[in-house]
Amino acid sequence: MTNKTTPGVAGGAKGPEELRQQIEETRGQLGDTVEELASKADVKGRAMARAADLKDKAGAMTVQLRSSAAEAGHAVQDRASRAGHAVQGRASEVGHTVQDKATHAGHAVEHSVPRPVRTVVQVALRHPRPVMVVGAVVGVVVVEEMVRRRNGR
Repeated sequence: MTNKTTPGVAGGAKGPEELRQQIEETRGQLGDTVEELASKADVKGRAMARAADLKDKAGAMTVQLRSSAAEAGHAVQDRASRAGHAVQGRASEVGHTVQDKATHAGHAVEHSVPRPVRTVVQVALRHPRPVMVVGAVVGVVVVEEMVRRRNGR
């Protein structure tokens, strides 16, 4: 005869000691089964564990995204710096070209104008900033006069 309530036990107990041992085994198995069922029934506990896992994954992803963003920022900054240096170099070249042409034009004017004008040109060559300021002011005055004439004032 096989005992159907205790898996793995063939037949009944042959004595009180064996019966106690079978009861202890059955209690242990029953305790494990109850524990499994309790953990499956603990929806709140499982949800909290899942939330903790998701929080950990989100934290790791945040760190990874921040790192990627920092790398991208450094790459953009590097490219912008290189572009700025290229523009600066080109602007310097253009500036020197303009300066050379202005110097040549100044020398041409210097040799083709009367002596009093030549003196003014020589001073302008030695002190170009005040001449540029005066030129800008004269340009503004001319533009204002053109606007007044166009508007009939």
